Amino acid sequence: MFTALFGSVEAGLIYAVMALGVYLSFRILDFPDLTVDGSFVTGAAVAAVLIINGTNPFTASFVALLAGFAAGCITGLLHTKGKINPLLSGILMMIALYSINLRIMGRSNVPLLQEETIITILTDWWQKIGIDQMIENALIYMNLVDFVPKTWAIVVFMAFMVIIIKVLLDQFLKTEIGLALRATGDNKKMISSFSANTDMLTIFGLGLSNALVAFSGALVAQYGGFSDVGMGIGMIIVGLASVIIGEALFGANSIARATLAVIGGAIVYRIVVTLALRVQFFETGDVKLITAFIVIAALIFPQFIASQNEKRRKKLKSQLRGEHVAKAKKDYKNI
Repeated sequence: MFTALFGSVEAGLIYAVMALGVYLSFRILDFPDLTVDGSFVTGAAVAAVLIINGTNPFTASFVALLAGFAAGCITGLLHTKGKINPLLSGILMMIALYSINLRIMGRSNVPLLQEETIITILTDWWQKIGIDQMIENALIYMNLVDFVPKTWAIVVFMAFMVIIIKVLLDQFLKTEIGLALRATGDNKKMISSFSANTDMLTIFGLGLSNALVAFSGALVAQYGGFSDVGMGIGMIIVGLASVIIGEALFGANSIARATLAVIGGAIVYRIVVTLALRVQFFETGDVKLITAFIVIAALIFPQFIASQNEKRRKKLKSQLRGEHVAKAKKDYKNI
């Protein structure tokens, strides 16, 4: 059980990078960008092909990030310059990327099990240091043998990397460009009245969003040991689930808190899916169905709570009003 949950945290941290990208387009730009399903695979495909051709995994992942940025910019161009509906421009790019990804990989699946990846490099380096052995000995000493994972390298590295990305994103959104980007999502007409180039801001924002998505795809491919043309199906829903769950559980009163909530939401989402799959009724192929249920619950539950709270407030107000009227009548009689 612990091993499954530990693996969920590892995967959740990797997918948190993708969720931060979705947060940028969905919340900051208020743009329903379906390019995510394609750019996620683009990142995985570019990284996988470069790695099997001898490129350093870190360099391959960075190139995958640039490929995602280009895909996002094209979506932005379709919307801003081509005057295509935001939803339709994302769908068009997603469809185009399916063929592009097949061209990049040359086939539908590229295995990486025999290749050196970021995951294998970090795991080997971590084991040479001996930290895993130290943690394992400490857990055994505390009689927690069942809580010993294979390695702590991935979760430590991914947590460190996600925190860095979060901090950089927080700082960026506080800069002049970042504030203009946020204003573009809130009120495009208002920010354009201040001579801001909203088209360029939208293009750049979508590029940055899909860059994070593609980078996450590159990491997922190296983590899972393969890149597949169908691995991006439903990624936009996973990203939205992470954003919505995070905001519902942790709140989003500020940018720093919102990005932290997205990361937490990605981890919680993975844990919930893992626990759901342990129920005998569900099968491995039901992951998308479980995701749909999670998103529906995350959307409906906060609204239900808010409506119940509103009813309580109205009831309390009516009770207080009744008490005031009764008190006024009593005071009037005593005059």
